[in-house]
Amino acid sequence: MANLIRAFEQRFLLGIEKLDTDHRKFVDLVNQLECSEKKTFIKLYPLLTKHISEHFMAENSLMAESGYSGIHEHIDEHQRVLNELNRIGEMVSNGSVSMGRTYVIDHLPNWFEHHSRTMDSSLAAHLKSRGFATV
Repeated sequence: MANLIRAFEQRFLLGIEKLDTDHRKFVDLVNQLECSEKKTFIKLYPLLTKHISEHFMAENSLMAESGYSGIHEHIDEHQRVLNELNRIGEMVSNGSVSMGRTYVIDHLPNWFEHHSRTMDSSLAAHLKSRGFATV
């Protein structure tokens, strides 16, 4: 397995336990999907979507609770990604694993790197400044 996202790297750590734990799980799921057989891919893809949805809900709550000023843009980005995941998920559930695999391989690693190093790192800095570092 040639991990799409190398073993969770220091550069992805945000210093917020909940976010770091969720991001590690995301990386693990993406890397499992990369080389999984069709049957396994069809089972794992909904787990990835569920994990991301739950993670986004938790982040959205943290942004609201802490008064994060970038909340609207961040939530819009979450919704955009969830819409993509769900659209691709319908194709996967109908047997189009190639579409799902292409999305996982060609899109998710770059999206995650950009999102975690921009939007999530800004959120993490805000949360730390508000005393939310141990959530």
